[in-house]
Amino acid sequence: MKIWDISTEELRNKGGYYTATEICNQPEIWQKVYDKVLAEKDNIQAFTNKVLQNEKLHIILTGAGTSAFIGLSLLGTYKRSWHHFTSSVSTTDMVSHPFDYLFSEVPTLIISFARSGNSPESVAAVTIADKICRKCYHLIITCDKDGELANYVTKNEKFVFMLPPDANDQSLAMTSSYSGMLLAGILIARLGEIENMRDKISLLCGYGNKILNEYSKTFLEIAGMDFNRVVFLGSGPQFGTATESHLKLQELTDGKIICTTDSFLGFRHGPKAVVDNKTIVVYLLSNQAYVLQYENDLVSAMKRGKKAMLEIGVMETRNDSVELNKEIILADTNSLDEELLAVCNIIPAQMLGFFKSINLGLQPDSPSKSGAISRVVKGVTVYPFITVEA
Repeated sequence: MKIWDISTEELRNKGGYYTATEICNQPEIWQKVYDKVLAEKDNIQAFTNKVLQNEKLHIILTGAGTSAFIGLSLLGTYKRSWHHFTSSVSTTDMVSHPFDYLFSEVPTLIISFARSGNSPESVAAVTIADKICRKCYHLIITCDKDGELANYVTKNEKFVFMLPPDANDQSLAMTSSYSGMLLAGILIARLGEIENMRDKISLLCGYGNKILNEYSKTFLEIAGMDFNRVVFLGSGPQFGTATESHLKLQELTDGKIICTTDSFLGFRHGPKAVVDNKTIVVYLLSNQAYVLQYENDLVSAMKRGKKAMLEIGVMETRNDSVELNKEIILADTNSLDEELLAVCNIIPAQMLGFFKSINLGLQPDSPSKSGAISRVVKGVTVYPFITVEA
């Protein structure tokens, strides 16, 4: 068996077998996630219907690290679908400053995303929420049935959606767990139309397979270039994907490649200064005509001032309005919902991170030589929480 023309034996010798396998398995996992949400629709809907009856409900999308970025992509989807005030707050922020986000008189739904659910902040955040909020509901989306979060005991109402077992990545960097939980979040938000989304999920899986199969040589070639910075830009639901992309490449290269992220419009306001001739810029382009006007303007503006080493565009259909060095084109027509593009568009950063990790002599499954980062965060002390607001 080979993955990207690399034998299983060589992948194991290079310490990259799990990462490569988990990246490539994503389209199959997405289909399984869809089937599982569909199968559990009635139980999920019974829970959400009861929760959404609260007119003043505040929805918080939360997680730590990679899992926190899922909320950045889901904000608009939940606001539009559920018509309640929604915010994306990392557990790391909620634990240190709970009274900035949680209020005793405001009924709150905490939607928690976690691969293992064993990060110290994961359980701490929901525990604190239970102490502060008189009405607190928990929707937990996770990959580990034995994790602390999945087995969290609360006096409040809780629903746990468990991803398929093969979404529980074994490698350090989250890949299939991230995209699988992101898709689950989208499907649960749009549960009322899930039966009609089957063709869209098939299209999404096709896009994922196209990136994996047709663009592997492109990313292998780019990984061999002498760059030391990468900028990922995305707007709307793709801002979360851009944010996760920057962390993924940085993690897989053990910090040897420094990455940053921004929105297309936000990048003009100072962050553009980071670009130099050792920088790659990756544009996660929208398929919405209105949004694309702003994104095209930024790409055109990049021709002025300091030039990047390479500009890469990831797009659903060809964009003749901009000039790019490399293009990742998914289809001939714009057919997929914009938030679903956020799911498959994480693959380019995962592949680039994998190939660059190998190029740097690292082991993608455990790239941190110093042990500075680990699969589950360690060494965090969770201090006793006093419920009296300061």
